[in-house]
Amino acid sequence: MQLPNDFKTKYQKLLGDDAESFFASLDKETNPGFRINPLKEYMPSEPDNESIEYCQYGYYGDVNGKSVEHQSGAIYSQEPSAMYVGEVADIKPGDYVLDLCAAPGGKTTHVASYMDNQGLLVTNEIDHKRAKVLVENVERFGIRNALILNENPNNLAKHFPRFFDKILIDAPCSGEGMFRKNNDAIQYWNADYPSQCATRQKEIIEQAVKMLKPGGKIIYSTCTFAPEEDEQIVEWMKDTYDFSIDPIKKYEGMLSGKPQWADGNEELANTVRLFPNHFKGEGHFVSKLSSNDEGNAKKIKHRLKSNLSIDDKKLWNEFKEANLNNFDPKHLILFGDQLYTFDNTLPDLKGLKVMRPGLHLGTIKKKRFEPSYALALALHSDEVVNRLEISEDDWKQYVHGDVINCDKDVKKGWYQLICKNQPVGFGKVVNGTIKNFFPKGLRFNVD
Repeated sequence: MQLPNDFKTKYQKLLGDDAESFFASLDKETNPGFRINPLKEYMPSEPDNESIEYCQYGYYGDVNGKSVEHQSGAIYSQEPSAMYVGEVADIKPGDYVLDLCAAPGGKTTHVASYMDNQGLLVTNEIDHKRAKVLVENVERFGIRNALILNENPNNLAKHFPRFFDKILIDAPCSGEGMFRKNNDAIQYWNADYPSQCATRQKEIIEQAVKMLKPGGKIIYSTCTFAPEEDEQIVEWMKDTYDFSIDPIKKYEGMLSGKPQWADGNEELANTVRLFPNHFKGEGHFVSKLSSNDEGNAKKIKHRLKSNLSIDDKKLWNEFKEANLNNFDPKHLILFGDQLYTFDNTLPDLKGLKVMRPGLHLGTIKKKRFEPSYALALALHSDEVVNRLEISEDDWKQYVHGDVINCDKDVKKGWYQLICKNQPVGFGKVVNGTIKNFFPKGLRFNVD
């Protein structure tokens, strides 16, 4: 790998005798990983792959993006170092969580694994194209308690003052830790880039602090080695706001943050650095800070309310009574003709770019209701009246958008389609065929 001369000079000075080993590690192969999804009713049987010690659901290995397990959300591909952020966050069911820089969704899906669809998960991405990918991954994972936004931090702070128990900031950074995984990152790097990124990171943090409840926690992470974006940012947070730096457990190969790379405060050693010459993963930095603010959480004056008409509610209820069991969301809202659940503790969302206000239930059409792909992937077997097993060959046709044949004795109606124990979408049986409702924008060929 052809590293910039300024990069090599910088890290020779910082790392000393360890520098050559560090540079050599950037020419070695990456270590891919994946997590299994505990929100699914049937988790995949424990893989033969090596488990990741510090991540309850994590394994080393490649994921086939064109497999039933991946399409259904039973597994999620994530780089092993990045997995430690979700573990450090220590999310509990009932928490109010903000993932501020969330796309493509690795950390959002990870923390959702521990929420059991309880509490509230607000997941945000400022870039619209990346926010669409975030939507896809949240829905594939079967998350029911997520509000997905496409916003800048300044506007979010106006709507969610002192609102969240925990805020994850996986900050946009100089990407040095991704050099061997994404060689393009090298092309963007220059000696001033880390300082430029640090300025932007401070702007993001300033808004995040406004949204944190008194006593709440911020989990700040990057995929860079740069002290300007790591220890020096945490030092700035501690000096500017009333935070303590929480100790983080370190597993084999994890190094302590370097106080000498900032102001010398020994608390900075509570943070974690991951270097690829010491650790089986890419470069990462993880910190956890607790607010010492003893004030009160701010009350929301104007909460989000339902806007369903009597006719719309009737169409939903007719579908629900005919097709669903033990699933009766109390708070429903329409965005255009799209029906969603929502959390009634949310503020009014006017003025926010909303991708999904909650779980997407389906579409209100003239005199009928059509269920969504997201609903099919979220529902468990005891919540659905009609389920239909399809073969893997049928599944290949289904994700391509084709009509599937079935036994002519199968009664007409909506069915949750099941392949290899996983729900993969809805189909409508009519006269021995299954009409395909797999989303057009997600269809793909399986070789």
